Amino acid sequence: MKTTDTPPTGDAQIPAPRAAEGPVVTKVAAPVKEKREGGVLNVFSHGVLIIWAIMVVMPLLWAVMTSFKTDRAIFTSPWSLPDALHFDNWSRAWTQAHMSEYFLNTIVVVGGSLVGTLLLGSMAAYVLARFEFPGNRFLYFLFIGGMSFPIILALVPLFYVMQNMALVNTLHGLILVYIAYSLPFTVFFLTAFFRTLPTSVAEAAFIDGASHTRTFFQVMLPMARPGLISVGIFNFLGQWNQYLLPTVLNTDPDNKVLSQGLVQLAVSQGYKGDWSGLFAGLVMAMLPVLAAYIVFQRQVVAGLTAGAVK
Repeated sequence: MKTTDTPPTGDAQIPAPRAAEGPVVTKVAAPVKEKREGGVLNVFSHGVLIIWAIMVVMPLLWAVMTSFKTDRAIFTSPWSLPDALHFDNWSRAWTQAHMSEYFLNTIVVVGGSLVGTLLLGSMAAYVLARFEFPGNRFLYFLFIGGMSFPIILALVPLFYVMQNMALVNTLHGLILVYIAYSLPFTVFFLTAFFRTLPTSVAEAAFIDGASHTRTFFQVMLPMARPGLISVGIFNFLGQWNQYLLPTVLNTDPDNKVLSQGLVQLAVSQGYKGDWSGLFAGLVMAMLPVLAAYIVFQRQVVAGLTAGAVK
């Protein structure tokens, strides 16, 4: 009887796993089908992205290639590679077409407006996001309403306001207009970003005796760096390529920006346009934008995701 009461040996345990063989087989079949469907979807999405990349990159490459050609080669063989690299196109556009002056004016205007926009926008967004006071939501929606207001409707009154303040045809006047134009989107973007930041860090700074100003500049602003970089890139792109506002408010030839300079270069010689110099100036205007995005592309993506997910 003792021998019959002993537990089964290793051989007797072999049939036990067979009860689980059925479910294991059925679980393997479904992922194979999902993998095939996912593979088809990936091939389609990658194909669309490749086509889109070609549509975006090809005009840029063609503009760079054309900037090294002669005017005759641009019209006779527009799609062929240049027979030689004519760097004189770039030097002619930089010196004779005054692109160096336009470039410097653009850097001054965009740099000043970008610093002012980020400083004022971050301060307003921080207050709207972290403090409750009467009129908070009204001010927030007022900034959002500014995003939907087309700038073309404000050109005439804006011109007279700038003229009465003696700011027409000045670089600092254009900087102030750029700041006012970019503030609504900046406040809207950074308000959502500041709401995602942890409040415990700010509370710890207050406990340690830090003032609101010190907490903002030394604690909260460094934490909002991804959002600042993201909205800074967006504002940089919009302000660098701005043409309507400088055309109306800045007609002084000595204070023109790059967008105005390119138009001036296109029409300066009438029917005998300097096409090679024009493409060289166009590439000069594109290079800072491309360089800024290439350098800060990771920060842009990090800022977008951090501002959208709590």
